[in-house]
Amino acid sequence: MINELLVSLVSRVLGEGKMTARGNRAFHCPLCNHHKPKLEINFTDNKKGHHPWHCWVCNEKGKYLNTLFKKVKALPEHFSELKSLVKTGYQVKDVEVIKYDLKLPEEFIPITNNSKNIIGRQAWVYLKNRGITIEDVEKYNIGYCEYGRYSKMVIIPSYDKNGQLNYYTGRSFEKDPYIKYKNPESSRNIIPNEHLINWNLPLVICEGMFDAIAIKRNAIPLLGKNIQSELMKKIVTSTIEKIYIALDTDAMKQAIRFAEEFINEGKEVYLIDLKEKDPSEMGFYDFTKLIQNTFPLTSYQLMERKLQSI
Repeated sequence: MINELLVSLVSRVLGEGKMTARGNRAFHCPLCNHHKPKLEINFTDNKKGHHPWHCWVCNEKGKYLNTLFKKVKALPEHFSELKSLVKTGYQVKDVEVIKYDLKLPEEFIPITNNSKNIIGRQAWVYLKNRGITIEDVEKYNIGYCEYGRYSKMVIIPSYDKNGQLNYYTGRSFEKDPYIKYKNPESSRNIIPNEHLINWNLPLVICEGMFDAIAIKRNAIPLLGKNIQSELMKKIVTSTIEKIYIALDTDAMKQAIRFAEEFINEGKEVYLIDLKEKDPSEMGFYDFTKLIQNTFPLTSYQLMERKLQSI
């Protein structure tokens, strides 16, 4: 028997998954950030309390969901709810919150300082091919690593309102990498790029760092497909009146849910139809034109979207 309450909880932590077989659901893995849903979890209730999970890309796996929650830095309330749903195989010592002193990788090298370095040139060519300018590199303090855990990856940092590092993402610039993304062992319950956000202007919500860079103006990347609690609280309590939601077509259910929440909070919401292209692929000018031709979502249109997504 499938534990639907458990499915709902995990979906709030990892994002919406899709059914596969034998009581399994596949999710996008936040540990390796592969672009396809390769993290499979079994939700069939059993006497041993096992809910095996396995990512077929990074090979992270386990028997218990509390171990997975610990790895993805789930919120304390998620652990509490999990404990009420899973009666066996739950060890409190496994879910102690671990705080990390977040720093950029020791091997981090600013792109602008290494125009003569071969690996640095490869990183710069990769960025230019993605539409990144030298102004973007300086604005976001983009760098790269030659060696170490983030070998041959560009590193894009995120900073809080005080300019303190609160996250970073690693993206491989190799032609055929084994793993495209790597993230630090740090909570994503933050406000990404907060130091660049004006909370009195319209806000654009997108998925990834490259999307935010392409949008250029007042864009917050979700670092995935979910709005974390800190960001949701900040948006709801801010004076922002207009919110543009620009998520990929495979995240439309989440986008509709966010739109409904913001509308209920009195915000004017614009649901952007990306037409199979994300903002980083479209570029600043095409994305700006799309925004200018997008109109506020009405309650009737929201209902239509909800019915279409079922």
